[in-house]
Amino acid sequence: MRIKNALISVFHKEGLGPIVDCLSANNTTIYSTGGTQAFIEERGIKVERVEDLTSYPSILGGRVKTLHPKVFGGILARRSNKEDQTQMADFEIPYFDLVIVDLYPFEETVASGAIEEEVIEKIDIGGISLIRAAAKNFKDCWIISNRNQYDNTLEVLKSAEGPTQDIRRRYALEAFDESSNYDTAIYRYFAGDRMDLKLSGRQKSELRYGENPHQEAAFFGNLDDALEQIHGKPLSYNNLLDIDATVHLIREFEDDTTVAIIKHNNACGLASRSTLSQAWDDALAGDPISAFGGVIAVNKTVDKETAEKMNSLFFEVLMAPKFNEDALQILKSKKNRVLLILKNFEVPSYNVRTALNGTLVQARDLESDDVDKMKSVTAVFPNKEQINDLLFAAKICKHTKSNTIVLAKGGQLLASGTGQTSRVDALNQAIDKANRFGFDLNGAAMASDAFFPFPDCVEIAHNAGITCVIQPGGSIRDKESIAFCDDNKIAMVTTGIRHFKH
Repeated sequence: MRIKNALISVFHKEGLGPIVDCLSANNTTIYSTGGTQAFIEERGIKVERVEDLTSYPSILGGRVKTLHPKVFGGILARRSNKEDQTQMADFEIPYFDLVIVDLYPFEETVASGAIEEEVIEKIDIGGISLIRAAAKNFKDCWIISNRNQYDNTLEVLKSAEGPTQDIRRRYALEAFDESSNYDTAIYRYFAGDRMDLKLSGRQKSELRYGENPHQEAAFFGNLDDALEQIHGKPLSYNNLLDIDATVHLIREFEDDTTVAIIKHNNACGLASRSTLSQAWDDALAGDPISAFGGVIAVNKTVDKETAEKMNSLFFEVLMAPKFNEDALQILKSKKNRVLLILKNFEVPSYNVRTALNGTLVQARDLESDDVDKMKSVTAVFPNKEQINDLLFAAKICKHTKSNTIVLAKGGQLLASGTGQTSRVDALNQAIDKANRFGFDLNGAAMASDAFFPFPDCVEIAHNAGITCVIQPGGSIRDKESIAFCDDNKIAMVTTGIRHFKH
């Protein structure tokens, strides 16, 4: 394919120079406008002005420059169509074999915090129309839609084969990806927090595998905004699910020095203490068996003492806001161990997952139980220490798979029952686990992610030594659970907020 005529109109000029030099050396006629025209002419290359082709100047402050039949006709004309050939000759329209266009930096402008007037002006109209037109007619026109393609473009131009149809089709695919992502970004800006599904993922990270080694997997999004990997093997699909669960959990404890250990999206150890080293000891004590191969997050700088303790355990991932250098030397002794710097990134306000032949979207559970939401429903009021334990347990409960029961005391997760088909099973699982690891449940707090349909759970809890309970309430049989608590001097508070997590 010989490139006789090229239309070039770009916002970013970096990397364009060698391409226009190559085109000029191959006797390509270059059409351009505005700043791009000036850039090319400064290199001593002759440019045909689009304004001369259309007989119209750039108008409305640059909003209308290329939107004209003589431009789009030259892009969309089918070389093998006789009627197209006749009309091209009648209207004296040149065929454009190459179009190089990029788009106004809309997302960057939004990210900069610019006022709406400035954001609106960065909605590209002519550019995106040129991209779509050239991509549609890829059989006769080659579209370069992003400056990241410039290096490969130059290689193609210098190759013996030039831009073959296969190459042009691949660039057309990338062009439609460009336009799709651009329109999605604009839609998201206008939609704000409105719940709607418009997804376009261009930043793709290949993962080692999916939930199982025979499944392919990828992450779409900019991981660099959330995490900085400083050591270890590439992340897998399961790693990212556990990392996500751990991040949301550890953020609930930002005011306290906390260690969280996650396994299969559920906390198997968590403790808040005055030092990170002590928090690690008590988090690990919650379930040292499940912690093997887990994902760990801490919310303070990892020091040498804590690193030495951690190093004796095999775990997949450790996240922290910072690592001391001597701690890093210890932790990097395992070559595959993933070490991540956890950044203060903004999480989406919604959850998305596929279901059946469609997609489920819901607002993220941003409600956290606090003192203001607590309503004491028993004769016995929880004391200050019990309130702290109840809130601690409730935060963990919110981030644990349903049905769930969480047992905690003194800023430490004692045990939890996770993903059970009945609340009684969840409670019995938690009690059994706490006993197996030697915890004294006398005086412990119990949190439930949903109400108790029967009084059986508070009876079981009382027999285990638990003295305070937090739950949403709302069962038609709440009075039975409350009556049992009153008879046995158990403090119960309700919150009115359910925290199912499927």
